[in-house]
Amino acid sequence: MSQNRRQFLKTTLMATVGAGLAIDNIGAVQAPSLFHINRLVGGESHLKIRFFPYELKLNHVFTVSSFSRTTTPDVQVEVEYDGIVGYGEASMPPYLGESIESVMAFLKQVDLNQFTDPFQLEDILSYVDHIAPENTAAKASVDIALHDLVGKLLKAPWYKIWGLDKEKAPNTTYTIGIDTDEMVKQKTQEVAGKFKILKVKVGTDHDKQLINAIRSVTDLPIAVDANQGWKDKYYALDMINWLKEKGVVMIEQPMPKEQLADLAWVTEHSPLPTFADESMKRLSDVSRMVGVFNGINIKLMKCTGMREAWKMVTLARALGLKVMVGCMTETSCAVSAAAQFSPAVDFADLDGNLLIANDRFKGMVVENGKITLNDLPGIGLKKL
Repeated sequence: MSQNRRQFLKTTLMATVGAGLAIDNIGAVQAPSLFHINRLVGGESHLKIRFFPYELKLNHVFTVSSFSRTTTPDVQVEVEYDGIVGYGEASMPPYLGESIESVMAFLKQVDLNQFTDPFQLEDILSYVDHIAPENTAAKASVDIALHDLVGKLLKAPWYKIWGLDKEKAPNTTYTIGIDTDEMVKQKTQEVAGKFKILKVKVGTDHDKQLINAIRSVTDLPIAVDANQGWKDKYYALDMINWLKEKGVVMIEQPMPKEQLADLAWVTEHSPLPTFADESMKRLSDVSRMVGVFNGINIKLMKCTGMREAWKMVTLARALGLKVMVGCMTETSCAVSAAAQFSPAVDFADLDGNLLIANDRFKGMVVENGKITLNDLPGIGLKKL
C-alpha cells in the first residue's frame, strides 16, 4: 500500500472516530478501536513513554501556613503513539509526599508498550493506578499526557470532547502567599488590573494584618485559603465573619482535615461557602464531604489526573456540592489540562504557571482575569 494511500485512510478513519465519539455521565469516552484502524492501514503502533526531571523556579518565595519554598520539583512526561506526542507532568509540592525520585521510580514501572489503542483510557489508566498505591502526581503525569495525545488524535480540545462552552470558563484567582506587609502590597500591586479576584494564604497569628495590608492597596474580591491553619472552630468562625466584612467570598480548608466534625460545624454556621482541599484527594472522598463542606477543590496532582477529575465534577454536582478547580505550582502543561474542565466549575485557582519563571509551554492564558482556552487539540499546548 502506498504511503499516500495509507495516510489518506488514517485521516479519513480518524475523522470518523471523532464524529462518533460519545460521552457517558461520568465522562468515559467511547470510540472505535484504533487497533482495527491500524490493521486497516497496514500497521500496528504501540504507546511509548518518556520522562525527565525538571525543577520549577518560583518568581517569589512562596509561603503558606506550614512551609516556604523557592522551587518545586517536577517531572515532565511524554507519551507517543504513531508519531504523535502527548505532554504531561508531575508537580510535587512538599505536602504531597512525592519526590522526583519517587515519581521517576513509579514511571519506570509503567509499561505502555503493551497497549496499541490509546482510546482505551479506562483500561490504561486503571492499569497505571494499580501499579502502586498513592503516587497520585506520578499517575496524573501519565493521565495528562494520554489525554493530550487522544485529543490530538481526535483533532479536538478536551473542553469540546466533554461538551463544554469555553466562554463559560470563570475568572481565576491569583495567589498571594504569606509574607511581610510590604511584600504582600508589592505582590498585589504587581498584578493590579490583571485579575478580578485574589487568593490569599492565611492560617497564622497575623491573618488580619495580612488582609488589611492587601485591602490598603485593592478592593478586589478575595478567596481565602487557611491551609488547615485554624485549630479552634469558634476562632475559625469568628475569622470567617470578620473576613466576610473585608470582601472575602469563600473559604478553603479552614481547619485540619482530621477535624471533620468541627469543619461541619463551621460550614453550618459560616456566612461564606467552605471548600475542601486537604480533606480530600480522589473520587472516593467526594461523598464524605457532603455536610462537611459546601464544595470541593479538585487538583489533578491529588486525584490522578483528568479522567478522575471529570468523574469528581459529575459526582459533586449530583450530590449538590460546589466545585472548584485548583493547581500546584506547575507549567502550563498541567494548568492547561485542568483548565479544560474549568467551564464546569464555580471557582478556579489556575495560576500555577504564572508563579514560575521557567515555563516550557504556552497553553491556557489569563486575559483580564479570565481563563481563556484556545482551540488547539488535546490540552491546548505549544512548546516554547
